[in-house]
Amino acid sequence: MDGDPAVILRRVRRWLRFFLVCLVLSGLTAFPLETETGWLVDFASGPAAPLADHFPAALAWFERVHTGIVETNDRFPFLAYGTDWLAFAHLVIGAAFWGPLKDPVRNIWVIRWAVLACGAVIPLALVCGPLRGIPLAWRFIDMSFGVFGVIPLLIVLRALRPLERSFQQRTATH
Repeated sequence: MDGDPAVILRRVRRWLRFFLVCLVLSGLTAFPLETETGWLVDFASGPAAPLADHFPAALAWFERVHTGIVETNDRFPFLAYGTDWLAFAHLVIGAAFWGPLKDPVRNIWVIRWAVLACGAVIPLALVCGPLRGIPLAWRFIDMSFGVFGVIPLLIVLRALRPLERSFQQRTATH
């Protein structure tokens, strides 16, 4: 990798923007769950989708989730407020990345914290998933958010090593 700090910072900021866009989009999808699950059921059961033939349990799960969301929204709409807060949390966490985008070396702690948060997705899915009746395959999908989310963050941390060392040396001498 090029040792030029400007090149490193451009690359780091590109990866941070990618992570941030994914985080925000993931959060925004928590608002229209009824519509999205309806689309998923329509797509999975449509004439061009062989899911029903090859993976009937997956289609049954999608239908159950959609029915649960529809019935809950009809009878207890206030429960959707929880997923509104989930979406809000994603957006607020995204706002925390303003610091690393401006100065990734000084704000490297945010990136390290996000790596820990990605790792925490796995035990949460493994512990809470069975308690909530979430199928194992879906828990793996949930865990993939942490696994795939950590990749750009680890790339960023690795790229920042030389800049962080240089920063530490400069601050130690002043």
